[in-house]
Amino acid sequence: MEKTVAAPRLPGKNRSPVSRFLAYVKKYWFLYLLILPGFACMAVFNYAPMYGIQLAFKEYSPRAGIWGSEWIGLENFYRMFRDPNFIRAFRNTILINLYSLAFGFTFNVFLALMINELKLRKVKPIIQTCVYLPYFLSWVIFAGLVQVFLEYPSTADVGGVVNQVIQGLGGAPIDFLKEPKLFRTILVVTNIIKSAGYSTIVYLASLSGIDPALYESAQIDGANRGQMLWNITIPRILPSIMITFILQVASLFSSNFDQVYNLYNNYVISTGDVLSTYIYRISLGGGTDFELSTAMNLILNVMGLVVVLVTNKYVEKLDVQGIF
Repeated sequence: MEKTVAAPRLPGKNRSPVSRFLAYVKKYWFLYLLILPGFACMAVFNYAPMYGIQLAFKEYSPRAGIWGSEWIGLENFYRMFRDPNFIRAFRNTILINLYSLAFGFTFNVFLALMINELKLRKVKPIIQTCVYLPYFLSWVIFAGLVQVFLEYPSTADVGGVVNQVIQGLGGAPIDFLKEPKLFRTILVVTNIIKSAGYSTIVYLASLSGIDPALYESAQIDGANRGQMLWNITIPRILPSIMITFILQVASLFSSNFDQVYNLYNNYVISTGDVLSTYIYRISLGGGTDFELSTAMNLILNVMGLVVVLVTNKYVEKLDVQGIF
């Protein structure tokens, strides 16, 4: 009868996960020490406040506090979907983000590809600097510049540059920041101008990693610039494009509070009021409906998570690695 020889036991193969983790921490303790401050800040400022989510299911009483307030179940969510102001802010947020996704995302990719195609060494750095600069300005400063450029002429003022051009061409001046029909367009355009620098940096970093030998081989085979762009450049940066796309889809139900708050006014509430400004008004901006604002934030974050998971699954079907 033959004897079965047992396979040799590898060191640490049969150890428990906890033991292996402790051994790993002991071996790389310095790396864990480096991430400890960041992890502590994240735990304190991001995870610890999550206990306040229960406000969405309670009728908040300042005297009783969050834990002691009365539990009312899903009543705040019912109230939220019956609120016409919430429906309006939700619609405005979705439309603005869809416009930004459709025009801003494609523009950023196109801009990075065009900058990469520039061959003039003296011109390329200047264009890159002009594209990057708005991203490093705060929305307070950038919104102030937008207001100056779009200023409506008064009796003692000639107005902003845009209205001066319109008047110079024989047209009537337009009060852009008080026109509800134009306000979404202003938000989308200003957001594209300000955020294009960051996305361009990401794409240009991916473009710099493409092997030049691929272009040389394609040129020898007779490929023109368009064919090399379509068959070499875009496939090589497609993972970066998809990651950026997923991250932008994640913000579909959120809105840039700083941008909208510094530009909108009572004249454009119908088209400019978004979820972040509405939630601010009913809670910290003078209102006291903290439980309703918490319910809104909770449902919107859950919806954003679902959209990200679905988008990530779709991206993986394109044979591109997602973020999960």
